[in-house]
Amino acid sequence: MTPEEKYVRMTTRPVGQLVTKLAVPSIVSMLVSGIYNLADTFFIGQINTQSVAALGIVFSYMVLIQSVAIFFGQGSGNYISRALGRRETADAEEMAAVGLVSSVLTGVVLAALSFLLMRPILSLLGSTETILPYACDYFRFILMGTPFIMGTFTLNNQMRHQGNAMLSMIGIVSGAVLNIALDPILIFGFGMGIRGAGLATAISQAVGFLAILSFVGKRGTLPIKLSHFKPTWRRYHDISAGGLPSLARQGLMSVSAICLNQLASHYGDAAIAAFSVVSRIMMLACAAMIGYGQGFQPVCGFNYGAGLFDRVRKAFWHSCSVSTVYCTVLALLGWFFASPLVALFRADDPEVIRIGSEVLRYQCYSFPLVGFITLANMYLQNIRKTIPAIIMASARQGIFFLPALFAGHAFWGFFGVEIAQMLADIGSFLFAVPFVLYALKQMDRQPIAR
Repeated sequence: MTPEEKYVRMTTRPVGQLVTKLAVPSIVSMLVSGIYNLADTFFIGQINTQSVAALGIVFSYMVLIQSVAIFFGQGSGNYISRALGRRETADAEEMAAVGLVSSVLTGVVLAALSFLLMRPILSLLGSTETILPYACDYFRFILMGTPFIMGTFTLNNQMRHQGNAMLSMIGIVSGAVLNIALDPILIFGFGMGIRGAGLATAISQAVGFLAILSFVGKRGTLPIKLSHFKPTWRRYHDISAGGLPSLARQGLMSVSAICLNQLASHYGDAAIAAFSVVSRIMMLACAAMIGYGQGFQPVCGFNYGAGLFDRVRKAFWHSCSVSTVYCTVLALLGWFFASPLVALFRADDPEVIRIGSEVLRYQCYSFPLVGFITLANMYLQNIRKTIPAIIMASARQGIFFLPALFAGHAFWGFFGVEIAQMLADIGSFLFAVPFVLYALKQMDRQPIAR
């Protein structure tokens, strides 16, 4: 498909049909990644409670590096979609190279520093002395895969914003399927325990990155050449304008996970393990909803860049409606089957099941609101309302969650920790509504952001 054909498709087809078609590959990618995370937790859960807890500790680091990778991917991707909407292909190609190369180089630096400071970092992330040996064994291999993880997330975001989610899906799914296959082989077959899970992740991330990289420049995607890597302050300013909301959202998710682990550690390894299991279940629950939102993003970017604001509004409300129905259905299922779901991962630890089922049910109460919260942030980010988007991105895991977490713990003890995410979701929804309604109303009264 030529750039001109893609422009016509993105700016003329019915938005509901277009969002859905573009969302399918992203939904598949997100679901497979979510299933991989659950499978990883399941296999590690057969070892012991400390190994599951170690997974939750290292998860904070993985969210952090993903946040940096998504910063480069969303920042460059948002710019790319608007540039393609303006039919400035050469400009988009240079931005693609700057975004990807910068992300991979940052991953190398982060991995090297983390190797040198491994034990202090894991302690900071909330590890107890009984969890630390397992966390170190797992963390070493995750560090080896860091540049590949970051490169994959950045390329995935760039391809989606070009309307080529299918190709990125193939790369992500290939890595996730390989990881699921390698987990039992390395953990049990080779007797590596949690080290096997880490090695499986490192290998699969490298394969996934190479797979998605092999599609660059094909089927209408922009080519990425080292000769196009021309970093300038303006380029990084443009990346920051589009990527800071994602960095705020994902970065605060990492900070929140660290704070949650620190408070949960007061109640034992079972509490950390329970929150780790619930986080993986909720990641899978969010997968299809986020994937659908990712189908909305290129439609929003292209049509906003082309000045077709009515199409942007229609795409937003369509995506919100679909996401809200989905979240409501899953919330009901999660509430009724909370105990069996948690028991899948630590069937022989009744304390993990008890805590995990309580936490999961509390989060299900507010889950129907998460679709609107997520789409609100994606919309503000894509039309380059940087400050509102950063504030909105910071709301769910920062502005509301951290105060709810610490205040809840201070007033109600462990119960306050359990309900913190539910309270944060309610606050974030009430916060998002006026932001989005105002932005939708004012969109065609302001100059189009580059």
